[in-house]
Amino acid sequence: TGCVYAMTLIKPLRGLRPRPERAIDVAAPPYDVLNTAEARVRAAGKPHSFLHISKPEIDLPEDTDPYAPEVYARGAENLQSQIDDGILIRETEPTYYVYRLTMGEHTQTGLVLTGSVADYDTNRIRKHEYTRPQKEDDRVRQITALNAQTGPVLLAYRSSAEVGKIIGQ
Repeated sequence: TGCVYAMTLIKPLRGLRPRPERAIDVAAPPYDVLNTAEARVRAAGKPHSFLHISKPEIDLPEDTDPYAPEVYARGAENLQSQIDDGILIRETEPTYYVYRLTMGEHTQTGLVLTGSVADYDTNRIRKHEYTRPQKEDDRVRQITALNAQTGPVLLAYRSSAEVGKIIGQ
């Protein structure tokens, strides 16, 4: 079936996630919906906000270039600190994560998983938007510095009864 074909493109992951009792402390909007000044305000007094990892320039002087090497190094330090302090924990087994977002009357359910970059690059996994090279380069530098993917890449898939059954729809 189409679902079996698609499943060869994806895999579960041993994700890092906040301890349930610390999730509210870590929760933050995606890095690209706030500028640096807004992120500084949002993270003020919240030392475990994920913004310290996804927008680490907020922990450096205000005139710091957000693409400077020290920004990525600070992000890596902040991530490691949250791991060392037990704020973020790694799953013991690879797993798929199911999420559900509701806004008004619209509900969207999805999966958090790993996908193949090679399949994305060859369009086997199709791109849903054009991203600016500067933004892509920034995220590649961050992933390299942190050895972690800290922001989701949204992919859509055709409705499938098989997938619906797996995620409880």
